[in-house]
Amino acid sequence: MLNMATRIECIFFSEFHPTLGPKITYQVPEEYISRELFDTVQVYIITKPELQNKLITVTAMEKKLIGCPVCIEHKKYSRNALLFNLGLVCDAQTNTCALEPIVKKLAGYLTTLELESGFISKEESKQKLLPIMSTLLDDLNATGACTLPIDDSNTIQLKLIQQRKDPPTVQEYDVPVFTECKELFIKSQWDLTTQQILPYIDGFRHIQKISAEADVELNLVRIAVQNLLYYGVVTLVSIFQYSNVYCTTPKVQSLIDDKSIQDECLSYVSKQGQKRASLRDVFQLYCGLSPGTTVRDLCSRYSQQLQRVDERRLIQFGLMKSLIRRLQKYPVKVVRDERSRPPRLYTGCHSYDEICCKTGISYQELDERLENDPNIVICWK
Repeated sequence: MLNMATRIECIFFSEFHPTLGPKITYQVPEEYISRELFDTVQVYIITKPELQNKLITVTAMEKKLIGCPVCIEHKKYSRNALLFNLGLVCDAQTNTCALEPIVKKLAGYLTTLELESGFISKEESKQKLLPIMSTLLDDLNATGACTLPIDDSNTIQLKLIQQRKDPPTVQEYDVPVFTECKELFIKSQWDLTTQQILPYIDGFRHIQKISAEADVELNLVRIAVQNLLYYGVVTLVSIFQYSNVYCTTPKVQSLIDDKSIQDECLSYVSKQGQKRASLRDVFQLYCGLSPGTTVRDLCSRYSQQLQRVDERRLIQFGLMKSLIRRLQKYPVKVVRDERSRPPRLYTGCHSYDEICCKTGISYQELDERLENDPNIVICWK
């Protein structure tokens, strides 16, 4: 079903009449576009040559109209040109980016039909537009896809592709984790690089480690994971270590309020082969995370509650659903000193995860180095 945020309210067909000028010939539903509205926007519907064959979106009187004005020049037409526009109308607040390819395609299809058979210029065939527009409006709003048989040899296929946000840049210290069950993932649908790294995506290996173990160049792994991220197949979490510190976010309340989140969480964090964990225990564990408390501390304090809970998956689920967030350590060098290297990483902008990945040293080794340097201050954020 078409997202309500991109719902089409009206489809119209406008053309230039040799004596009446620009007019709306058909619209579904009828009388949706008032005379006042059309008079306001008609210069953007049937346009000057500079704007022809271009996508135009105009907002007026709390409506947003999207069209692609077409001009076919030939001496057989009155005034030597056929001007028309099949457009869509939405609410003024609608994000119409996903509808623009539909409008552009329709303009191209109608142009081809006119050039091949005079579909628009002949009254008999032009009348077919009304039922076509009605089907188009109903099907796109209902399913986001439409098949329009025009005649014995022509069928128009349209599908609305929802626009997705650009994913964040994948870093070598990011950890990809599947948002759905990995077994449901159809491997053959993806490129060879993605197929090669799939066995190594387990929610705990970071990008650099996946690259090394899968024997795939680091940038190729980043690109493949970014593609999976774009389609919502994976999300990114931080590297898990027992020395990590986390704290809850306001969203942890959804674990109490939302039954579906409760069921998903308990299924996800319960240990394999054990009785399902209780909501009380899981919620208590999340609330036990706070600044200054490491995962190791949590495990020692709440050993009873962790008998049926996998602490690694507990943290993983909390990050995926934004119930918790990681508090990262960022070293800042306050006095220039040649003994502290590499100084470019000690600016307060680079986390321990990033520094360890870039330099190849362990957390423990980095901690020891920085603790012995009086010019380094650790910032938690």
